[in-house]
Amino acid sequence: MTITLGVVMDPIGSINIKKDSTFAMLLEAQQRGWNILYMEQNDLFLENDRSYARAQGLQVEENPQQWFHFTTEETVPLDEMDVILMRKDPPFDMDYIYTTYLLEKAEERGVLIVNRPSSLRDCNEKLYTAWFPQCCTPTLVTSNKSRILTFIEQQKDVILKPLDGMGGSSIFRSRQGDPNTNVIIETLTDHGRRYAMVQRFVPEISKGDKRILMIDGEPVPYSLARIPKPGETRGNLAAGGTGQGLPLSEQDRWIALQVGPSLRQRGILFAGLDVIGDYLTEINITSPTCIRELDSQFGLNISAQLMDCIEEKLSS
Repeated sequence: MTITLGVVMDPIGSINIKKDSTFAMLLEAQQRGWNILYMEQNDLFLENDRSYARAQGLQVEENPQQWFHFTTEETVPLDEMDVILMRKDPPFDMDYIYTTYLLEKAEERGVLIVNRPSSLRDCNEKLYTAWFPQCCTPTLVTSNKSRILTFIEQQKDVILKPLDGMGGSSIFRSRQGDPNTNVIIETLTDHGRRYAMVQRFVPEISKGDKRILMIDGEPVPYSLARIPKPGETRGNLAAGGTGQGLPLSEQDRWIALQVGPSLRQRGILFAGLDVIGDYLTEINITSPTCIRELDSQFGLNISAQLMDCIEEKLSS
């Protein structure tokens, strides 16, 4: 039986296929003969108690000039698909949350959603680390300015960031006595109206912010260390960092072992752990990247591991 895979993603015409992990997944699915149906977030809708989408049949190819074309277009119930990849990038806004409800209605009718819609809602990529305090550097989440100032006084050197950012956006570093600290706090918290996360600065960021990919709770044996450009404290590739593949260290494997069972239990088949030095800093579950970089540096096929996992879930 041919598997029908739906994918909800950002416009495919705007992706960089050399770096795009969703594209790698689609290439692998196509190579297996799966039927691929392409959707953007605003193609989904709910009528009565059933979720539908305007879906386009999709074919992809490793061609930087023309990497996709659509073959069909139809309105279909989501529950007629076997599996749906939710690969829409943040912002994690209310429309994103509403989309998870539409996907959850399809899940109730038997569709495998990667990742599980309720977990996409529940596991904020910054806050979810609080469930693994043994893996983390000292951390504060608050909207209160005086608490943040006290924390900076205690830790001396910190990173401040919003709870809903991605790609290194709006991440600040502040040291005790920094004259910019007040305005950073006011900007991030919107004068006390929004939560922010504050973490003790980990100087090993100079060696890279490591992305460890997890498939059904098990780590890929290599990480991608995203090394900041000179004068920068953010390693994100979107912020100009350079990706260098590394074998997992013993500490990396220990962190993966701490987090993996929770990912599996929550139906998070594909995740990215961010580790700086010996510390877990984020758990990415919305649309983790770095497949293509690791595949190319180590001759891997991470998408094949994921599709094997999906096939196993569908057959069980």
